[in-house]
Amino acid sequence: MKKVLLVDGCNLLFQMFFGMPVRIINEQGKAIQGTLGFVGALLKIIRRISPTHVAVLFDGESHNPRVDLDADYKSNREDYSQVDEEENPFSQLPDIYDALDFLRICHAETTDCETDDWMAGYVKKYIGIGEDTVSATKTPEIVISSFDSDFFQLISDKVTILRYRGENSVLCDRTYLQDKFGIIPERYADFKSLTGDTADNIKGADKVGPKTAAQLVNEFGSLEEVIARAEEIKKPSVRESIKQNAERLRKNYRLIKLTGVENLPFALEELVWEDRGITTNEVLKGIGLR
Repeated sequence: MKKVLLVDGCNLLFQMFFGMPVRIINEQGKAIQGTLGFVGALLKIIRRISPTHVAVLFDGESHNPRVDLDADYKSNREDYSQVDEEENPFSQLPDIYDALDFLRICHAETTDCETDDWMAGYVKKYIGIGEDTVSATKTPEIVISSFDSDFFQLISDKVTILRYRGENSVLCDRTYLQDKFGIIPERYADFKSLTGDTADNIKGADKVGPKTAAQLVNEFGSLEEVIARAEEIKKPSVRESIKQNAERLRKNYRLIKLTGVENLPFALEELVWEDRGITTNEVLKGIGLR
């Protein structure tokens, strides 16, 4: 069976660049800790998942269409164009691209959407999303490696989310989501619209935390039903919060919901990859960093 591994490149880069205990300099005086960590983690992820197809996808510097919907979207993120090279994870991105080329792993930067939209696009094209998901035996299995919780909404019998953290890595499936939040993947966007997302600077409804949001979604079925039937909410403070913030919650949903794009960077057959047991040091030597 085909197993597709889609890696959130920027997410892994930040994790490795800031997760390394020290700044590592090679013999030429070049900082390589981000590249070293990225390649090492990527190879460990691959060997954990054993994919037949691999792609690493990165957010480019192009305009983000979601900002047109909400100018505050991700406005809390640091502008790395103003950060010194020593503290800038993107300073090592060219070396990471060289490493991916050396490994013959497909990689691309977004130009008119976010990485999330590409990931969802692959899921939509080959498996389906939400209620449209199919479980035919001929469809591939997709594993998305990222700590971005937005991907939880894509979980299905054919889609899992790997949160890589070495030996403490977790492969998130339906059971994981049910145990952690008490909801099904198809309702995750509704749930997160209510709670908000501090990472993306999305404000949820006052008085509505994860437990309350799960209760509302499970009771009413969707965000729209929660809003439409707000008078039925028993707790007065929650009821008033939903009524007062209805339009913002609808906007949240449009920001969070992943429907996928059709213009994808690679066809599935381009992503075929075979693990030949290469090591991190061999990759770094191959691109002239060791």
